[in-house]
Amino acid sequence: MVTIAAANATKRIETYEEFAKVHAILLAASGLPESLHRRLFQKLSAECFDGGNYFQIEPCEEGRQRLLVLTAESMAKHSDVFLVDHAWTFRLTDAYKQLHEVPGLAERMGALMCVDINLNAEGEDDGALSDTRGSVTEVLESEVREAKEKSDGKLRWLELEGLDINDEMLLSLELPTGFPDLVALSLLGNKLNRVETIVQEVSKFKQLKGLWLNNNPVLEKGDSELVDALLKELPELEIYNSTFTSNFGEWALGFCAGIYEKDNPGNVDQASTPLQSVSTLDLSNRNIHSLINKAFTPNCLPSLSCLNIRGNPLEQNSIGGLLDLLRTFPSLCSLEVDIPGPLGGSAVEILESLPNISQLNGISASKIWETGKHVIDSVLLPRLPEWTADDPLADRIVNAMWQYLMTYRLANEEKLDETSVWYVMDELGSALRHSDEPNFRVAPFLFMPDGTLASAVSFSILWPTQNVIKGDECTRDFLLGIGEDRQRSARLTAWFHTPENYFVQEYEKHNQKLQSRSLTLPKVQSSETRSIRHHDGRALRVYTDIPHVEENLTHPDFVITKEPKDADIIWTSEQVDEEMKKATGITDHQYINQFPFEACLVMKHHLAETIQKAHGSPQWLQPTYNLETHLSQLIGDYHVRKRKGLDNLWILKPWNMARTIDTTVTDNLPSIIRLMETGPKICQKYIEEPALFQGKKFDLRYIVLVRSMNPLEIFLSDCFWVRIANNKYSLDRSSFFEYETHFTVMNYRGRINFKNTKDFAREFEEEHQVKWSDIHTRVRNMILSVFESAAVVHPEMHSTKSRAIYGVDVMLDRYFQPKILEVTYCPDCTRACKYDMEIVVGDGGVAKGCDFFNNVFRCLFLNEISQVSPLYYKHN
Repeated sequence: MVTIAAANATKRIETYEEFAKVHAILLAASGLPESLHRRLFQKLSAECFDGGNYFQIEPCEEGRQRLLVLTAESMAKHSDVFLVDHAWTFRLTDAYKQLHEVPGLAERMGALMCVDINLNAEGEDDGALSDTRGSVTEVLESEVREAKEKSDGKLRWLELEGLDINDEMLLSLELPTGFPDLVALSLLGNKLNRVETIVQEVSKFKQLKGLWLNNNPVLEKGDSELVDALLKELPELEIYNSTFTSNFGEWALGFCAGIYEKDNPGNVDQASTPLQSVSTLDLSNRNIHSLINKAFTPNCLPSLSCLNIRGNPLEQNSIGGLLDLLRTFPSLCSLEVDIPGPLGGSAVEILESLPNISQLNGISASKIWETGKHVIDSVLLPRLPEWTADDPLADRIVNAMWQYLMTYRLANEEKLDETSVWYVMDELGSALRHSDEPNFRVAPFLFMPDGTLASAVSFSILWPTQNVIKGDECTRDFLLGIGEDRQRSARLTAWFHTPENYFVQEYEKHNQKLQSRSLTLPKVQSSETRSIRHHDGRALRVYTDIPHVEENLTHPDFVITKEPKDADIIWTSEQVDEEMKKATGITDHQYINQFPFEACLVMKHHLAETIQKAHGSPQWLQPTYNLETHLSQLIGDYHVRKRKGLDNLWILKPWNMARTIDTTVTDNLPSIIRLMETGPKICQKYIEEPALFQGKKFDLRYIVLVRSMNPLEIFLSDCFWVRIANNKYSLDRSSFFEYETHFTVMNYRGRINFKNTKDFAREFEEEHQVKWSDIHTRVRNMILSVFESAAVVHPEMHSTKSRAIYGVDVMLDRYFQPKILEVTYCPDCTRACKYDMEIVVGDGGVAKGCDFFNNVFRCLFLNEISQVSPLYYKHN
């Protein structure tokens, strides 16, 4: 948040003293050392962007990322400050529009984020390569000549990659006849399509130990049939498509150690022991099911000191068996392994079992003992954006931008902006990569050259926080000030591939706990609440600050009073707390339209928690996570769904904001994590297949009247209404930013697509061939379950002096099952008061708008039921 101090300046700031006075709050918020304040003023005044004289941007990660390097001889801590321009500043809802409409913006962002290159270019280069190398025959002749020059003339390693070899050509080449001694064969990136052809030819290479068929059409159909047939025919095969077979031994281990390669394919008859000198062995992501093997022993690998076994299931080995095996290697001191994984879920416990290990996952054992962390890793691979050649540039940018964005929210003494500002630093600033021990720091800064917000220009400022020398990479902490108490390790998932297994395990534990929840709910009891009507016939005095109540409460048993202290009933949109009571004279003897601790219903994270404590994970509550406390579990759920090929569309909602403010729909995991920076949120599984009305999304607003929480005594108004989106529903990624496609509340923005409830229900029945009465019954039962949850989980809600109404928002899925969206305190009932409605449930009739609050107050305070119905289960 950037706070703007009020300033009376009306002329351009000319002196440092004026600058420091006007920007005092901003300077303090930035964290810039005071010794650099004057230097900043000088550069801002002169618009001096001199970073290019000190830094250089260099490509990394094969051109898919950039880093920043110091080119000056040295730079001391806190010695200088640099201006970084903002290349793109926007509100989230405007992102797509700006990328399409602002000239040159998409091209600049595409280059800055390294998404303007075609990932298929490599395949195209292969084709070009095949043209320059000539025909397959020429390639074979070249390979034979090379083999004769370097060895005994027998070709044992053959690479025929990206040569457009199809099934017919493979047969015509007669490779087994010409090259019977092959140990390794790569046909990667060709056009092989038939299992039978491949097995027929390849199975003739009886000495084959390595085979690569990656990126051939035959694998698109699934390769279980192919691999089973090949393993049956090739008992010596140790590596298939970069993964180990169950037959792996010395050759596969030697290949991973860099011993066996094209220049040294390995002679199957050799009796030497080439693994004797191997000290470092990387077996990561080889799909190894069992590490207990005749070749993986201290006798074969006596010098092994560094071992990487990440990414292997190893499910055929017990934890104890693996630990016993690893303890037999006398020189093993560095180990990389998934945590949680095949050796257990705790780094500390692994070290306890392997006392010779001095470094685990790149972290020294002493540091692990010191911190006591269970899951650790020093080398996290960057999360590089993914796209296909067909993805439009704007889609690529929106997908990739979360690794570059920064954010602030403007505020003054009176108001905080409802929506955050997001921005991308220029090429220099965006090349700063993350480090837990950074040597630079970046902060947003709003410069007001004439002292007013109207003149403000946004920059970022960059300064060294450590001594740096020429050639050093310049880094910043992407999560500055955020520690493990705020889920730092989990939040790094926005930029890095963090250990999936850990998050999946956390999700599974969380899900198991939810599935085991079983709460005995109270039986429906008869009403004990009495009318509060005065015995002498006097009208009940009502104080309200809600115009619709004041205008429409016309029942003779109620009269409006202007003084809260004189009222029998306080009906207010404000929170009645001790401070308000003291200021207005409200006492504990007056009736108030709010229940104690009702936050358990009306704040979104508490609503989900209340339901989960009572029911676990009922069908009518979408999977919901409080990101402030359950980010790891959400990440695990996301990974599980991705592994299963399930939909991964989510909606993020602020805890306590109405009108869908700061609400976002996304399928991008880094987006979910980064959006936490704009305030506390829940992340809820999006209803990707809602019931539609004439192709449009809609939800339903119900009004619930609560007379008592103990015993539970609630009623449902016969007046409910439908809210319909303006645009046709779409799951196109570009539509996620379209408010009028994915959201239905149009009272405050957009045009209202008003539909009479009676007409809606009739037309909906005709469109979907359903009975609205059946849907209404399911909705009633769901709403009752929600309030029963609160009554049991939070008995402190009960108060004999409380009466209230709540708005309950409901959506239907494609099977017409209701889903709870939210519960709203003191709901906006404008529509109920403004329009006469034909009642589509119960006994029907017409609900006059002018009587809505009369009926609400009669039910809550006089025990008279009119156009409301008690909520209870109907028993057959």
